[in-house]
Amino acid sequence: MLARRSGASAPPPPKASNDFLTLPWFSEAMSNYIRPQIAGACVFFTVTLANRHSQLLTREIAALRAAVRRTKAERPFAIDAWVVLPDHMHCVWTLPDGDRDFSTRWSVIKARFSRAMPPTPRRPSHAARREHGIWQRRFWEHHLRSEADKTAAIRYCWINPVKHGLADRPEAWPYSSIHRDGPADWP
Repeated sequence: MLARRSGASAPPPPKASNDFLTLPWFSEAMSNYIRPQIAGACVFFTVTLANRHSQLLTREIAALRAAVRRTKAERPFAIDAWVVLPDHMHCVWTLPDGDRDFSTRWSVIKARFSRAMPPTPRRPSHAARREHGIWQRRFWEHHLRSEADKTAAIRYCWINPVKHGLADRPEAWPYSSIHRDGPADWP
């Protein structure tokens, strides 16, 4: 936020709550994010809870694992790396050849996990969209274009609990694919 010089008047308030829709920089495309669609892609994801102080993901790890396992059985994908932290998770997936639909997979995983949780009061905006309000609405994804990118993303997953102060070394964090795939001498 820019500091105002003393004596400078404040800008006038907008005339109506939706005036921003008429500004020249606004376009409908801004609200409709288009994700790249690359069949058989290797993709790094970050998926986050709405409440960044929650510990729901690690507390309810069995429900998350069940949601992922069931979704993976119905819509296959390879899990190259995965780490679950209390309020977010990172993972690297490789989609099958000819398949580029990771958004549906995430939608199903989020919905299954949410339905496994006890009901809680919801905001009207969440109820209107049939959401439980547990997850942030979107997720962050990055297509990995080389083996070096993939290795870096996997290492990022494994080191993330250390970065957040949850473990002193990657192997000490129980909710990580490092236990399945990590070399004994890593890092």
